[in-house]
Amino acid sequence: MSQVALRLPDSLHQYAKKLAAQDSASLNQFIVTAVAEKISALNTEAFFQQRATLSSREKFDRVLAKVGDRPVVSGDEKS
Repeated sequence: MSQVALRLPDSLHQYAKKLAAQDSASLNQFIVTAVAEKISALNTEAFFQQRATLSSREKFDRVLAKVGDRPVVSGDEKS
């Protein structure tokens, strides 16, 4: 496991401590979770950007044509 010296503005440090306590977590656990969530979000974005390069409007239209004229499923109506 690695150790990192982290400099936080006092206001951010105090707010992070408060939120960690509300979450029944140590400040260390809170920060580790926050970093993990950020990494996950960035990896998810990169995954979908990469997947988007494999698609095209033509492929979308082909798949949509297979659906045909079916009634809208309840809950999927346009708002």
